[in-house]
Amino acid sequence: MTLNTETGKKRESSWWETVKIIIQALALAMVVRVFFYQPFNIPSGSMKPTLLVGDYLFVSKLSYGYSRYSFPFGLNLFDGRIFASPPQRGDVAVFKLPRDNSTDYIKRVIGLPGDEIQIRNGVVYINGEPVPKRRIGDFITREDDGVLRRIPMYEETLPNGVKYTVLDSEENGPFDNTGVFKVPENHYFVMGDNRDNSTDSRAQWGVGYVPFENFVGRAEIIFFSAAFDDPNAFRLTTPWRWPQDIRWERFFTLVR
Repeated sequence: MTLNTETGKKRESSWWETVKIIIQALALAMVVRVFFYQPFNIPSGSMKPTLLVGDYLFVSKLSYGYSRYSFPFGLNLFDGRIFASPPQRGDVAVFKLPRDNSTDYIKRVIGLPGDEIQIRNGVVYINGEPVPKRRIGDFITREDDGVLRRIPMYEETLPNGVKYTVLDSEENGPFDNTGVFKVPENHYFVMGDNRDNSTDSRAQWGVGYVPFENFVGRAEIIFFSAAFDDPNAFRLTTPWRWPQDIRWERFFTLVR
């Protein structure tokens, strides 16, 4: 009888230790997600070729400090930002869409507070100076009908030296020529790298200028990627295709 009681106590103790470990792990994961790094996935092609549909990445919340939008459900714990550090030109940043303050968007920061931004013939001008744009090749993508398409690809270099790649799929597209955008104080001008397929600050009715308070964090690293935008790829019913549908080469790639 004594033996059975001791065995039962050991089992109960072992079970409780396992529960405590799980609770501690979940609590640690929640702390990391809320205060340090939050995972996001890419559902659209507006940031091609930098980010592809099916990319999963970590976003650093430490980069810009914390606002109400850094926390789940937009808890209004304080006004403005604490430990604030402003976005830098060229950052790939996640923010809450200004028109609803709830939808997550990801774009590249192009204009800082006080800047004048204009696009002429597909070239970005910052305070009257053109951003150098150099043709570097073609981005190859597959259309829904299976046809391969080549899209002109360019390298842009911002005034602070940040280099990145953009796509220009449509010559004289609807956003290739704009008026001058004067970025308000405490706001930022953002653009997608897929210039002819991005709703961003050029569309004042869509995104407009992004308040500093709305920034969630800076995209840092891709930790997983799969070809979810390919209608013939990564289907749950064809697990034997998964190894070839996963983009292994994009794992642990820094976002630039």
